Amino acid sequence: MSEEWIVGKNPIIEALRSGRTMNKIWIAEGTNKNLMGPIYSLAKEQGVIVTTANRKKLDQLCGTDNHQGVIASVAAYDYVEVEDILRRAEEKKETPFLILLDELEDPHNLGSIMRTADAVGAHGIVIPKRRSVSLTATVAKASAGAINYVPVARVTNLVRTMEELKEKGVWIAGTDASAKQDFRQGDFSMPLAIVIGSEGKGMSRLVKENCDFLYRLPMAGNVTSLNASVAAALLMYEVFRARSPLPVQVK
Repeated sequence: MSEEWIVGKNPIIEALRSGRTMNKIWIAEGTNKNLMGPIYSLAKEQGVIVTTANRKKLDQLCGTDNHQGVIASVAAYDYVEVEDILRRAEEKKETPFLILLDELEDPHNLGSIMRTADAVGAHGIVIPKRRSVSLTATVAKASAGAINYVPVARVTNLVRTMEELKEKGVWIAGTDASAKQDFRQGDFSMPLAIVIGSEGKGMSRLVKENCDFLYRLPMAGNVTSLNASVAAALLMYEVFRARSPLPVQVK
């Protein structure tokens, strides 16, 4: 499913008012900012990123020059609520297992994480609305179809979502290079949400402070960190290993 576009001032205002999920809004350089005032204010309320670009760029993105200087990229895939992810675990009679992504920006990383999440039976992924990759055609391609099976919730405030998950009995685990505990020592049998930080900065300070557990991924080589999707895969499979142990073989 490809990315979808809304063009023109009034259609975008109506889409914002209806609460439709948007990835980003582009406004042409030199456009009267007062005319676009309602779009700026509504976008700010909903945490939608607004950026500027030249008109040629807008023409290329949406495939038409009849856009009145403003276009919006909308999710070609539907998002769910965090409660829907928890309900999915309940319906399967499984212990909740969520992946929280703290400002992950690379669509290929999100697609890869979705593939692993599907493989290990994770119940869903949570991403923030701002400064984060969203569900795009690139993500869909990188996910190799997993986008159709792994629910994704998009939240305004990741820290608040972490607090709400804790109130529902879900524990939060993150990774930190300076953490004392090796990830292989973790107890992953409990209701759990794993936090994966952004590609460059890792977890933000507030997100890290709100984790119940911090684990380090031991590094025997010379590089100091792993790719975000690789780190996520290691943790997800550790949860899978803890929850689906090999059967004891009787000799």
